[in-house]
Amino acid sequence: MKALFAMALTTALTAAPVRADCPYPAAPDKLPNGSSATLEEMVAGQKAVRAYDKAINDYVSCIDHELEAAIAKGGDQLKPQQKADMQHVEAQKHNAAIDQLQSIADRFNEQVKVFKARTDKKS
Repeated sequence: MKALFAMALTTALTAAPVRADCPYPAAPDKLPNGSSATLEEMVAGQKAVRAYDKAINDYVSCIDHELEAAIAKGGDQLKPQQKADMQHVEAQKHNAAIDQLQSIADRFNEQVKVFKARTDKKS
């Protein structure tokens, strides 16, 4: 029971600042459809994906710094398991963000291939 309480307390203490100081970036609203998009729409989609990439990288950097700050703040009072739990939570957030970014990039790249196949036929 003590361990469960300690984990919950650690999660609560570390999660609150991460949410407040490190907002999770929103994915682009929509990606262009390569089978019907104009060149301008594809360029706008590329810019949106690049901006999302930057936002995700900023978020990951922020949660890394938040973790370091929380560990430093805990100092010697932080038990090894608490530190490990905090690192585990940060790693899950980090990995989820990167997975989301990769999914968006993959979807956009697929639409780029469709766009190029469609426009190369017209040339």
